[in-house]
Amino acid sequence: MNTEGQNATDLIETEVTVSETLETVEVPVVAEPPVEAPAAPAVAVNVDDSALYIHRELSQLQFNIRVLEQALDESYPLLERLKFLLIFSSNLDEFFEIRVAGLKKQITFAREQAGADGLLPHQALARISEQVHEQVGRQYAILNDILLPELAKHGVRFIRRRYWTPKIKAWVRRFFRDEIAPIITPIGLDPTHPFPLLVNKSLNFVVELEGMDAFGRDSGLAIIPAPRSLPRIIRLPEDVAGEGDNYVFLSSMIHAHADDLFSGMKVKGCYQFRLTRNADLSVDAEDVEDLARALRGELFSRRYGDAVRLEVVDTCPANLSNYLLKQFGLAESELYKVSGPVNLTRLFSVTGLASHPELQYPPFTPTIPKLLQKKENMFGVLAKLDVLLMHPFESFTPVVDLLRQAAKDPNVLAIKQTLYRSGANSEIVDALVEAARNGKEVTAVIELRARFDEESNLQLASRLQQAGAVVIYGVVGFKTHAKMMLILRREDGELRRYAHLGTGNYHAGNARLYTDYSLLTADVALCEDLHKLFNQLIGMGKTLRMKKLLHAPFTLKKNLLEMINREAAQAAEGKPAHIMAKVNSLTDPKVIRALYKASQAGVKIDLVVRGMCCLRPGVPGVSHNIHVRSIIGRFLEHSRIYYFLNGGDEKLYLSSADWMERNLDMRVETCFPVEGKKLVQRVKKELELYLADNTQAWVLQPDGSYQRLSPTGNQNPRNAQAMLLERLCTPVINGR
Repeated sequence: MNTEGQNATDLIETEVTVSETLETVEVPVVAEPPVEAPAAPAVAVNVDDSALYIHRELSQLQFNIRVLEQALDESYPLLERLKFLLIFSSNLDEFFEIRVAGLKKQITFAREQAGADGLLPHQALARISEQVHEQVGRQYAILNDILLPELAKHGVRFIRRRYWTPKIKAWVRRFFRDEIAPIITPIGLDPTHPFPLLVNKSLNFVVELEGMDAFGRDSGLAIIPAPRSLPRIIRLPEDVAGEGDNYVFLSSMIHAHADDLFSGMKVKGCYQFRLTRNADLSVDAEDVEDLARALRGELFSRRYGDAVRLEVVDTCPANLSNYLLKQFGLAESELYKVSGPVNLTRLFSVTGLASHPELQYPPFTPTIPKLLQKKENMFGVLAKLDVLLMHPFESFTPVVDLLRQAAKDPNVLAIKQTLYRSGANSEIVDALVEAARNGKEVTAVIELRARFDEESNLQLASRLQQAGAVVIYGVVGFKTHAKMMLILRREDGELRRYAHLGTGNYHAGNARLYTDYSLLTADVALCEDLHKLFNQLIGMGKTLRMKKLLHAPFTLKKNLLEMINREAAQAAEGKPAHIMAKVNSLTDPKVIRALYKASQAGVKIDLVVRGMCCLRPGVPGVSHNIHVRSIIGRFLEHSRIYYFLNGGDEKLYLSSADWMERNLDMRVETCFPVEGKKLVQRVKKELELYLADNTQAWVLQPDGSYQRLSPTGNQNPRNAQAMLLERLCTPVINGR
């Protein structure tokens, strides 16, 4: 079958370019998508037109902006609003470290390539700079003008220097003398002391000096790197600052006592700054004999990659900011002046204040299905039926318990598991260590190159190896992103397999914060497929034929395109056709083209895409049948669901893979069917909750912007996450 689609294009008699039609597109007033998809216009659009595609980095930036908008939502508790503002900072850091760094690298090496959207890297960088400057200004305005004053009303104060009382000044002076000055190392700049190599995202100060030092030097400049071992905010004792939670910034302390670091000289100015560097590791797996050893070396160099962004306090004079730009080889467009601390992410430490539970989300207890409660032998349950869990509303504990029971069970012979982000000291790893020490054959496929978790994964690999487990680092050139566990058990003289497949990671902490699905099963065909996939990962050989499992980079994309095309063929024949999907990102041009063609044929397509989406919905003649929304709320939407009406024989899959080139072409991913009418209808209804959300949903417009939905007329507010919490979780009453 032609995986590029062979249905809708057969119906097209006339093509026009989308650049022509977009000029006439009116962005509609935000309302919920109609129940019935509109009929296709007589004139269809060429789906290869670059104007039909949104630049992926600009789309990612739009997601970060949606996160920032949550800080303005008064329906959230106050500290949670602060947390969203800080998540925006954290996301923006990674955006520059990886996305912007990648675009700059293309320009540096004269390898500029346009994607399906036709935008070249230098053009994208110009748009990014313009948008980020605007949004960073908004972020600090939200912090200074809204959140900090509101927090102060609740007794959570960040006291600026101009408001320090004599008692606070005396305490700060002692703290600086005893805790900061002994470990701080100011660096004077002169021919024998060149500009220091500064660590990525570290807090630093550029100091303007007047006078000569003991050696007669008068360069006039110095750098103060803030000690990384010190917290960026320090709580003041109540007998010093009064009742409540009162804090001062480390940067304020250093500003106040910079003179003490340069004896006999006058400090004319002290200004904080922070440099962001390229943090993308560049290990060529084909050119190294030991990937783990090479990765350890790269982890150090990540701290000193090429500069991509400079943040300075907005009081820093132009001559000093220009001096810093020159030192780092950055343009003026890469300078960001901020009205406050340059390292806002360090404020995360106050978002979980035990003294203010009323300013945070109310706690909840994830439920455990009754059939798994107090079950000392989960194998007996799974031998009879599949168990599907939706995290965080349903507990991740059964997944851990299954592995713990396997570690202790004398009938269990072997355990195989992939680990992408789990943490070296997690319960999952504890159980694998115990299993290995109990004589089980434990094999762990660890993806060392899980971005920003490389060091933790190296520690994890070492710990498992010391326990006697076999550790495999996956396949060269293909990240192992699949989430799967396989247990081999002897029962009545025969061998039986049990499995876990998931859309998320084996990380109990993330399972409290991310929405994901877990399938626990003993399905013979599915477990046999997993056995083949593990053998393919661990050993060598040709691609093995699977019965139920779809897996990247071999069968997933091909089958996905075929299922999309099948819906298009149904619609072309005048039959009902419907696609629903929930993914983190949608960027793959082939998938987008197939969806466009399906829309042209009349397929109703409803997509929940949390982050990047390069598809333009609502364009007449091409995507008029496609609706795209993003859900931003308390939990990070992370589950991947694919649904196809399939002529009434509904097909529903859960997957570890997003609809991105890297997932479908360059990673080891799994996509597994949900079977049985009861489970299919359950997942379908949960997906439909997200499609009916009118409080946390942002609707993607044809021009690439997003507009937030709100109840209209006599509509009741519908919040998918809140409804799932109410239906599936147990609230914690009075902290018990």
